[in-house]
Formats: sequence, structure tokens, C-alpha cells
Amino acid sequence: MSHHLFLLSPSDTPIYSLTHYSTKLPQPTSSSLSSNLPTWSTSAFAGTLTALSGASSATQSHHVQGGGSVRMGGGQDRHVIQMIANASLDVIEDVMRKESAMYLKSIDKFNEWTVSAFITPGNMKFILLHETKNDDGIRSFFHDVWELYLKTMLNPFHTAHSPIRSIVFDTRVRASAKKYL
Repeated sequence: MSHHLFLLSPSDTPIYSLTHYSTKLPQPTSSSLSSNLPTWSTSAFAGTLTALSGASSATQSHHVQGGGSVRMGGGQDRHVIQMIANASLDVIEDVMRKESAMYLKSIDKFNEWTVSAFITPGNMKFILLHETKNDDGIRSFFHDVWELYLKTMLNPFHTAHSPIRSIVFDTRVRASAKKYL
């Protein structure tokens, strides 16, 4: 199970990104096509089923005896993840006009990915792509990242809206992701 975080400036320029692979066990997933077929056929034609369902081949699951599923592959293509995050920007801006909340939970969905966002008073956008629902953990994670971002902006040697390359920032965001996601 992976989470992808993007911090975007008010002009939608990426200033930080993180991919976090959770150590928590993923919940079993099954596509609507493979759930109606016998287990022997889903493993033999997994690529075809994946292509028909629109899912990525890197996240396909094969059913095993006993009703569970085993996750195959090493992860999503980075460009697809970035495309999903960029495509959600229009939805985020529409929701921003209607609501004044900072935390925008589950604003968009693309295949197995759910997009959550956090908008700061300075119009910074924090975008998180995730596969499972964990609203309280995501909200706490966004608040931690916002606090870390504010501390970074208070650094007189950091230029506002420029890429964040601080090792301390990265380490603390990773620790927060491990704690809440």
C-alpha cells in the first residue's frame, strides 16, 4: 500500500514530493471482472483482466487458495501518479471556491487511487494519493506536514515557493507518514 504526497505552490509548481510505502497490511482487492471468474482463470489472464478493468499491472492482485489475495508488482509508474495529481487540481480549485475548509477529504478518485487535499491559508496545496480510507490519519498527517512546512518557511535561508531540499524536513515528513499512514 503506497501513499504519494505532493506539495504545490500557489502557482501549482511542485516544491516537494514523497512516496511512502506503508508497512500496514493492504486490504484484499478484487476487480469486478475477476470476482466473477474462477481463481485459475484470474491468474492465467491477469494481464488481460487488468487492461480491461483499467487498473495498473503493477498493482494487480492474484487470488490464492483460502480466499486471500497476494499483491504482485513493485509499484505505480511515477508519471501516472503525477498525472493523477495534476488532473485533480481542477477539482481542488472547484471545491476551494465552494468550501472554506482547509482539509478536503476524498475529492477525486481515479481507478484505485483516492485524492485528498489540504489547502493552507497561503494557498499552498498538499495533495495525497492513497488507496485506503483513513480520514483521521490523513488529517493528522496533513497537519504535521503543514507545521513542518511553516517551520521551513520561517528559515531565513529558504526562499518561499522554491523546492524544499532539506534533509530534516524530508526525514520528519517520512516519520509522520509512518506514524499516521
